[in-house]
Amino acid sequence: MTIKNNTYKHMKKVLFIDRDGTIIKETTDEKIDSFEKLVFYPKALSSLNKIAKELDFEIVMVTNQDGLSTDAFPESTFWPVHNFIIETFKNEGVIFKEQLIDKTFPEENAPTRKPNIGLLTHYLSNDAYDIENSFVIGDRLTDVELAKNLGAKGIFINDKTELGTSEITVKRDELNPYIAFESNDWEAIYGFLKK
Repeated sequence: MTIKNNTYKHMKKVLFIDRDGTIIKETTDEKIDSFEKLVFYPKALSSLNKIAKELDFEIVMVTNQDGLSTDAFPESTFWPVHNFIIETFKNEGVIFKEQLIDKTFPEENAPTRKPNIGLLTHYLSNDAYDIENSFVIGDRLTDVELAKNLGAKGIFINDKTELGTSEITVKRDELNPYIAFESNDWEAIYGFLKK
């Protein structure tokens, strides 16, 4: 019995964090392909710094980037901005263990595209991770459904836009039990996770 408890204690919890609309502001065309469009989400840098310093979570980015590497969204316009975002967080003590990027369009229904878990199966097949006490943080209902599909909990950054409603595969009401916390204030999210 003791061994089991010790093993459990050392299991790693993860914050699976969306990018656009969560740590940076979403744009109307849903494409951050220039520095002019880049705005960090208020208090995301300072709050994630405190989360990284004080709390015991691995931090992983999981993002859908529709049509990345097509003519409409060439990688040459994506990576400079993306790398700047990652470097800015790194300078604030926030290291993303992984950056998992799906490049498909919604209509392709790829197994790797949120809310599907194709990019995250290695977390489920590894006993080192405590997925039940991990969180998906995002501004879309697909992020909440991703939490449901993983067996984790969701933190819903609800800017009252109901983004991702068209892509969820269950009824909206079915996602409510998976929302552990709902706020568009990163300080409040930090406070919730600290508790």
